[in-house]
Amino acid sequence: MKAWKLTKYGDFEKGLKLTDAQKPVPADDEVLLKVHSAAINPVDYKIAEGQLRLIYNQSLPAGLAFDCSGTIESSGKNVSHLKVGDDVFCCTPTDSPGVIQEHVCVKAKLVAAIPYNMNMPEAASMPMVGLTTLSCLEAIELKPGEKILIHAGSGGVGSFAVQYASKLGAEVYTTTSTTNVDWVKQLGAEKVIDYTSQKYMEEVSELDVVFDTLGGKFTTEAFELLKPGGRVVSIAGRRLDETTARQYGLNWFFRMIMKWQMRPIKKLCKKHKATYKFILNEPDGERLKRLKNAIEEGNTQAVINKQYPFLAVKEAFEMQQSGRSKGKNVISIG
Repeated sequence: MKAWKLTKYGDFEKGLKLTDAQKPVPADDEVLLKVHSAAINPVDYKIAEGQLRLIYNQSLPAGLAFDCSGTIESSGKNVSHLKVGDDVFCCTPTDSPGVIQEHVCVKAKLVAAIPYNMNMPEAASMPMVGLTTLSCLEAIELKPGEKILIHAGSGGVGSFAVQYASKLGAEVYTTTSTTNVDWVKQLGAEKVIDYTSQKYMEEVSELDVVFDTLGGKFTTEAFELLKPGGRVVSIAGRRLDETTARQYGLNWFFRMIMKWQMRPIKKLCKKHKATYKFILNEPDGERLKRLKNAIEEGNTQAVINKQYPFLAVKEAFEMQQSGRSKGKNVISIG
């Protein structure tokens, strides 16, 4: 089979290669998918650049990306709830990227039928952004009527989170560029801040929650916008709390580094009587089913920036890296 592999960090042109690989055979608890579509997330280009080698410790050549949709071609002997011919979607574990290829084996418990109201490319675009959003908003227990700022409302996670938080009954604020203001408002945002002409720090205050999708100064600035008792939930940067550091199996030395990097955040939490949580997405079959149900209830829609052919993977990674994507970039495979 044909498979795209990461062979060198930092240079998409030289480091991403289309290779011949052996077609995998499912273990007893796995299904073999004939992959139809795969989606790229920001974490994928960051891995390829080598930014995340501390967290994603992998040997090269390595597989690429985590999100896909496809059709079950065969299954292990212990799989009973899925059958050959089922159209499914999934997000593979953080230690097992490799869905930009013609076939992939996945634990059956991490797979769900695609939503009936989505096609294959749309379904492939949903798992990581959906699971991440559900993980974050469940972790901070977002309630109807609460005010939440979601950074980068036109991005992959942002565009989904705006829709989902709005459907939960929250009062949603978000940031985007001029060309996307009206579109993001249609997704359900109460107020859309054009960061090219407005300073978001002057436009919102007394928030219950900040959903930080950008990291850096946006993480620390978030605390200035909260009411007492507010919450910050982040998926960006490298300020991992102790729970998340242990989740990724970091050794004591790197946990000490993370603990040192968390000192400013802990001070801000104390100053503003706030809480902070860093979420690193992990696949979860039950959460994926909740995501499927939410999509079928009409609570969210897929946002696809562009679909790329299988041979244009490098171009798709460059678009994702550029930060100009309006939603997700999807690779058509089979």
